[in-house]
Amino acid sequence: MLASLVAIAALGPGQSAAVEVPFRTTETAMIVDATVNGKTVALMFDTGFSGTVAVDNTINLGKPTGTMTLRDFVRESQAATVKVKSLSLGGKKIKPDGMDAVMTPPGDYTSAYGMHCDGIMGFQVIKDEITEINFEKKKFVFHPKSLDISKRVPDNKRTFLLKLLPTGHNSLEMQVMTPSGKPMILALDTGNSFYGTTHRDVLERVGLWTPGTKPKYTSFSGVASGTVESWEIKMPALTIYGVPVAQSVWDIIDLPSSSADGDGTIGFGFLKNFNMIIDYDRRRVWLENFTGKVENEVVGETGISSGYSDTHKGVVVYHVAPETPAEKTGVKAGDLILSVDGVDLVRQGFKAMRKMMEGPVGSKVKLAVSRGGVLKRFEIERQPLFNLAVGAK
Repeated sequence: MLASLVAIAALGPGQSAAVEVPFRTTETAMIVDATVNGKTVALMFDTGFSGTVAVDNTINLGKPTGTMTLRDFVRESQAATVKVKSLSLGGKKIKPDGMDAVMTPPGDYTSAYGMHCDGIMGFQVIKDEITEINFEKKKFVFHPKSLDISKRVPDNKRTFLLKLLPTGHNSLEMQVMTPSGKPMILALDTGNSFYGTTHRDVLERVGLWTPGTKPKYTSFSGVASGTVESWEIKMPALTIYGVPVAQSVWDIIDLPSSSADGDGTIGFGFLKNFNMIIDYDRRRVWLENFTGKVENEVVGETGISSGYSDTHKGVVVYHVAPETPAEKTGVKAGDLILSVDGVDLVRQGFKAMRKMMEGPVGSKVKLAVSRGGVLKRFEIERQPLFNLAVGAK
């Protein structure tokens, strides 16, 4: 476990020092070491999860004390909970008042992120703190209450000061402005591995998708409650949390939202370009763009949606999108994927398989599959498979 770093500063009467806690990053997530009820766990930090922690139920945090309703993009579910008696991130102790740990079935976090991960740490852990998420130096900074970011003056080019909307419960809801002038209400979500995620009905409402039009390319995505039909869309110029973005590619869920408070989330693909300070009590968020980038790169894809199946005891192809490289090469739904680029598969879920299928446009991926017990091999060239929003080029 990484040791926390304690910032040393000149303090006035009654002030406390800022506490720094390192985290690790992958291409799509941030992972921090925590100690919960005496157990050390590695947790993906997810501001889109309003709770405290959700941990693999094979880890013994104590006897269940209740249940909790979990909500993701499209569904709700129930899970057992354990009372949190102690919680710390390195040298930062968090008061566990009213906090519960949600005990979930083992997930594919580790394979999805390529780094050991036991579960999720949610927004409730930092809600009462003035918390800096410093992606540049890969650390949290828990600031003293005396820090007031509402008094800062942004230049609106590199630095931005945002006011949270009075919507949502235990979430960070802000506006994304569209060319029509109609806003989308999207939560700041470090746990969303994509750039931005919303729903087809939201796009229709703000004029970014023509009602009744079917997307050319579709796929499936994994959310906490299961798999959902989804597709990618290339957006026109937007203003995301006050930041002008000329173009970007988003993931669209082809089902209505499970929440009436928001339209989706802005995810890791956008947020990783910023150092952020979140002050929930003052309803303010400070963004500092340290990379000089705000757009995401177009990635190449195959058209395959796949993941581990208990029924098939292997990684199965659930869907092959029409007119995609995978379909043209001959891959079919129902094929069992045995290996990718010579690497044998075990229990990779949707997130892990999507990551393995993606790559630079024009690059190739080699698959070995079993179809009815017959071994077949394919080499597939990755291509852009996004749909165009109204006004996008």
